[in-house]
Amino acid sequence: MKRFLYLLLFLPLYTFSQPQSIRQQVIKIASGIKAQVGVSAMIVETGDTVNYHAGDKFPMQSVYKLPIAIAVLHQVELGRLSLNQKVKVSPAEIIPVGVSPIRDHYPHGVTLSILELLRYNISDSDGSACDVLIRILGGCQKINQYIHGVGIRDIAISTTEMVQVSDDWVQYRNWVKPEAMLLLLKKFYAGLLLNRSHNELLLNLMIKSGPGAKRLKGMLPAQAVVAHKPGSSGTHYGLTRATNDVGIVTLPNNKHLLIAIFIADTYADTEEREGVIAQITKTAWDTWGK
Repeated sequence: MKRFLYLLLFLPLYTFSQPQSIRQQVIKIASGIKAQVGVSAMIVETGDTVNYHAGDKFPMQSVYKLPIAIAVLHQVELGRLSLNQKVKVSPAEIIPVGVSPIRDHYPHGVTLSILELLRYNISDSDGSACDVLIRILGGCQKINQYIHGVGIRDIAISTTEMVQVSDDWVQYRNWVKPEAMLLLLKKFYAGLLLNRSHNELLLNLMIKSGPGAKRLKGMLPAQAVVAHKPGSSGTHYGLTRATNDVGIVTLPNNKHLLIAIFIADTYADTEEREGVIAQITKTAWDTWGK
């Protein structure tokens, strides 16, 4: 009898943390595309969660610009860097292909503040800005050590954008498990990594993100507040190795959805890949936003 009461006591906790109805919907959506799909999502205020292949490794692509930005702001808080500090971007640091408004506007190099570099890095997903930030932080290994040190172990920040764009296979060195990215979002949003002003700064840069408009935001109302960081690989011979988006969504009931969705290694077209991310996010919005 005591054993029965013990099981009865804890059974609701399982159904509370992993709602079967939303999980079934996520599985159905993810199964509709021939790809490796990983999902980890949680409501901050209630702890409701859903996971799907959340313990698998996925290439991050530009999603890794989010932990890099957090590492930069941490150094600002330590007094080792300043947001107004000017940094020279040399022509040699400008990536030859991929997204880079800096390359488009300043092909011969430019001097920018760290705040400007952060804006290019997050809001514009500029690969050149990302590499300069990596450089002033002392390299990928230093950033990796910091992120591991705050408790995010299942992530690897190993290479620069310059190296990634030179070889399609290199992107697999910068990987994360969706559940680890969710933990990073959770710690960030809870204010455990940065102070309030820097949290707000980074959130605003994520809200203004231009790329990935048809992913997390794709099926949500136009006025929905979505702070996100997408990541994308190129498509070679029809194969796209990474289509990702991670972020924080304010729901209609003013609760907050942390969500990380990764789609890897698929021949599906852009509309289908982004549609899966949008559908899963809309499912969470409809289920948890009431």
